Amino acid sequence: MASKERIQRLKDETRINILDAALRIGKECGWQALSMRKIADIIEYTAPIIYEYFENKEAILRELTKKGYLILTKDMQAARDSNVLPEKQLEAMWLTYWNFAFAEKELYQLMFGVEVNCCVFDSDFPEAEAPATMISEVIEALMDTKNPSEDLICKTYYTFWSVVHGLISINLV
Repeated sequence: MASKERIQRLKDETRINILDAALRIGKECGWQALSMRKIADIIEYTAPIIYEYFENKEAILRELTKKGYLILTKDMQAARDSNVLPEKQLEAMWLTYWNFAFAEKELYQLMFGVEVNCCVFDSDFPEAEAPATMISEVIEALMDTKNPSEDLICKTYYTFWSVVHGLISINLV
């Protein structure tokens, strides 16, 4: 049993090393420079080994995108939870979003397709929905009308998001 656990631990470590190497390449050279061969060189494995962990480069990018959304969501939850008033929650979450974009520039670019071909996501990508859901819930709490329509909440969210994301995108390029 200990042998199986050790083998699984080594596989998990290799998978993490692959993702770390890919992120390093993205940060140092840009996402367009990412290749299986470059990842293999960094982790000192052959390129075919990487295919045992990830089907292709897009699968690695998708995994890194998920990682970005998980980090952003965790940070936004902390920002929301550190405030009681919905106005302050909303402000704190947008500031956290803004700060994330510049602290994790390469992940943000990957997540939102800034100077990068955005990964194509299917509907089974809840990590990407979490930040919008959190902000939408606070927007709903701030609205004067009782039971505002989903359409109104959605339009308000996308109005805020388009301004913030637009300003971030201008500053990232």
